[in-house]
Amino acid sequence: MTRTFQKPIKRIVVKLGSSQIVDEKFKARRERLNSLARQISLLHKKGIEVVLVSSGAIATGMGELGESRRPTDLGALQARAAIGQAVLMRNYIGSFKKVGLKCAQVLLTWDDFGKDTRSLNVRHTLDALLQKGIVPVINENDTTSTEEIKFGDNDKLSALVAKLLHANLLVILSNVDGLWDINKKVYTEVKEITPEIITVSKGTSNAHVARGGMKTKIDAVQIARAAHIPCIIAGGNVKDVLVKIIAREPIGTYFKV
Repeated sequence: MTRTFQKPIKRIVVKLGSSQIVDEKFKARRERLNSLARQISLLHKKGIEVVLVSSGAIATGMGELGESRRPTDLGALQARAAIGQAVLMRNYIGSFKKVGLKCAQVLLTWDDFGKDTRSLNVRHTLDALLQKGIVPVINENDTTSTEEIKFGDNDKLSALVAKLLHANLLVILSNVDGLWDINKKVYTEVKEITPEIITVSKGTSNAHVARGGMKTKIDAVQIARAAHIPCIIAGGNVKDVLVKIIAREPIGTYFKV
């Protein structure tokens, strides 16, 4: 069984949650990051541009400080983000260097999507990086922004980036294999966001590591689908997950448009 994409896949946005970046002890999942870089290198050779939207700054900062529980104070969270973002980028730079690629840090806030001039500037910057074969690594600017820390996750950000860049596909890599139905069976394909889909979309059970859960992922899917961008939610632990998705293997849950 293979999937059918309505348009050729030339540009994709890949969102990584904190659980894909660090393990339960808040240490970097270096093998997973190395695998991700290798897969992106293979996609580049197929002429596919890849943009990463990466969470993990706060969790990485906690790991650097030897902490095991996420702080609740805003200032403490922003301090962890400041520590972790530098380490996070160092890890990405190292992984991409192994496969001959370069990456660039792009920190955004919600204001960057609120005004035409600012959003256009963001798009021009990202387009320029992609034209040079450089992988943009986008995160919300957690050291100054309060929205992600207080309310959400980078799922919505990834959908907004996909919309801004007219991506052909949004891939959200999670710690689950896709969207589960009430019987814990993964939906292979979703054609419409029904009340049933909303019902089975829950928040995270891993709140000491991350924010969001399936609910924010479905919110992101709705934003992307409104812009006619198909989405896939899949497990980040699946071997060669991006390569398999591009090869149209039925990995995760496919939200058609």
